[in-house]
Parts: sequence; C-alpha cells; structure tokens
Amino acid sequence: MSTQASFTSSQPTLHLMEFVALMALMTSLVALSIDAMLPALIQIGHELHAQDINDAHLIVSVFFGGMAFGQIFFGPFSDARGRRAAILLGLCIFVVGTVVCMMANDMTTMLIGRLIQAFGVSGPRIAAMAIIRDLYVGEAMAKVMSFIMMVFILVPMIAPVVGQAVLTFFSWRHIFTLFLVVAVLTGAWFFARQPETLPKANRKTFSWAQFFRSSKFILTHGSVMGYTIAMGCIFGSFLAYLSASQTIFQEYYSAGVMFPYIFATLAFSIGLASFFNSKMVMRFGMSRLCQFALTGAISFAVIFNAILWAYEGLPPLPLTVTVLFIGFFFVGILFGNLNAMAMQPLGHIAGLGAAIIGSLSSIFAVPIALVVDSFLSGNLFPIGLGFLCFYIIAFLAVRFAEHSRLLEESVAIG
Repeated sequence: MSTQASFTSSQPTLHLMEFVALMALMTSLVALSIDAMLPALIQIGHELHAQDINDAHLIVSVFFGGMAFGQIFFGPFSDARGRRAAILLGLCIFVVGTVVCMMANDMTTMLIGRLIQAFGVSGPRIAAMAIIRDLYVGEAMAKVMSFIMMVFILVPMIAPVVGQAVLTFFSWRHIFTLFLVVAVLTGAWFFARQPETLPKANRKTFSWAQFFRSSKFILTHGSVMGYTIAMGCIFGSFLAYLSASQTIFQEYYSAGVMFPYIFATLAFSIGLASFFNSKMVMRFGMSRLCQFALTGAISFAVIFNAILWAYEGLPPLPLTVTVLFIGFFFVGILFGNLNAMAMQPLGHIAGLGAAIIGSLSSIFAVPIALVVDSFLSGNLFPIGLGFLCFYIIAFLAVRFAEHSRLLEESVAIG
C-alpha cells in the first residue's frame, strides 16, 4: 500500500493506524447509535406505550430511513464545503437529535429524535467515506476499508454490553448521554488531527443542474448500480436480523442478560471476516472475494433454512448461533468490498457518490427489513427466507455489475 498507485493526488498525513482508528470511530457513531439501543428496545417500547412489541423495532429501522435522507444532503454539502464542514454540521445535528430522544415521553417523539439523529450522523459517515476515497484508490482503498471494518466491528461487539450496563445501573435515557460524550470526543480528535482532504480548488459549488447531472451519471452507471443494489439486499436481510435480535434472543430463546454476549459473538464473525479480507484483497482482488463470499452466503442460507424446517423454525440456541456465525463471516467480506467497488468509478464526485450509494442501499434495505420483520411470530422462518431470497438477488446484481464493468472497460480500451 506504499506504492504511488495506492494513493490519489492527496497524500495521507496521519499514520495509517491513527487514520484507520479515527475513520472507524467516525463511522462507528452509526453502529453505536443502533447497537447500544438493542438491549433497551423492549423496555423503551413499554415505557413509551408502543402499540405492539414489533413497534420497538422501528427505533432501529427508522434510523436507517433518516440516514437515507441525510446522506443525500451531506454528499453534495461535503463536495461543496469540504469534509470538515460536513462533519461539524453533522455532529451538531446529531447532538440535537440525541437530546430529543433523551427527553422523549412517547414513541412518536422518540422516532422523530431518531430521524434527526440519523440525519446528523450521516455527515460524519459520508465525510469519512469521502476522505478515504480522497486519499486511497483501488485495492488499497479496499484494504483500508477492511482495516476500518476490523476496528469498526468492535463497536457492535461492545455497544450492547455497554447498553446493558447502563440499563443495570441507570436508565435507558442515559444511553443517549453516552452518545453525546462519544460525539464530542470524536469531533475533538478529528478537528485536532485530520486536515481537510478536499482543497478549495477541487470543491464543487452546489447547483441543482450539477446535482442532477451527477445523479444521472451514478444512476445510469451499470456497475455502480449493480453493486449498490447488491449492498441493499445484503444489508436489508441483515438489518431484519439486527432490528429483531433482542426479540429473537430474549423473547424466543429466553437468553436474558446473555443477549449482549451472543450479539457480540456474532458481530465478531464480521470482524474476523474483515481481517481475512484485509489480508486477501490485495492478493485475490475485490471481485474474486465477492464471488467467493456470495457463493458462501447463499450456501449458508440454504443450510440455515433446512435447519429451520427440521426444527420447526426454532433450532437450539447453540446451533442457531453457530450457523449464523458462519453465515455472517461471508457477509463481513461483502460489506467492505461491495462499497469499495461501487465507489471505484466515482472519484471525481466522491462525496455525492458516497451519498447516493449509501442512500440507495438504505432505501433498498429498510423496506426489506420491515417486510421480513413483519412476519416474525415466534420462529425464525422469515429471517431464514429473507437471507436466501435477497442473497440470490444480490448474486444476480453483482453478476450484472461485473458484466457492465467489463463492457465499460472494453469501450474505454476500444
């Protein structure tokens, strides 16, 4: 990764490990805002008078809906005003949304606060992705993304345990106090250490005409859209599990206080996959690893559904955790690579590109998760069938993207 071809015209100024840790923390505000809430969903639902236990899942799902809109705003904003301005504004909005959630006395106010939170956290997420694209390209970018995922995955592993500890000693409202502290510390570290990576000469003054031109380029770019649809399908089926994870393990399996540790074990699988990917991506390339992971993910989904049918939808807990651990390993390989491949042709509009890719993948993912979770009723059949159906669609979308990419390369050479 030290070769010149690994970098863009902007050179990294931080040591790789500090850069990875900072970018991982910046993007992990999303994971923290979701996963620390998981042990508290049912309690929040009861206290805020939710109509149905599944309504508490909206605290997670609505967050991704808010991010879809936030990313569309912060993509062009970061290209026009710079990455640091996007992060500052995003963190301020995130703080406002966090305070609204902390003060909520009904589910409607809570969901409004979550939408504001999600809109704001899109700023650091989009700007961080654009900063990575400002500094790294190709396989080097995929390797950096894998390192970031390795650090990033510690948050889903630790956050539910921290959330459970807050519930034990305080109340669910103080989970939002934790969000405020992390947001302030992250912002202070970033502004003290990371310079702007988008020079003023390269910034694009926002105009609707340019927005629509750039959007049209992205939306009609075969390989970008193929990889984005694949990400949406993979993430949507995973989000269905994520939103319902507390219900699955605490209600269906009566895991009680063991839930955060079960969740952390499964999150570790994705971290392990990211480490594997960081070692293999420079050797085998993103495309081959994606094909391997998609084949493995579909095989996992077939086996998981067979097990579900054998146990009438609710296998023994150790078997469920073991099979999901293996399946999530393949998902972990896909997350970083699909995003890097989708971003590859968009270096000249990295901010808007990251925004539209992130927004579209969320727009695909949230309805998938809502539909899958709406069928949950005491067994895991909806989760298993969701994995199988949407992994197959993702496989077809990647095949389309690869075909489009080869056509684009042949046209460019010809």
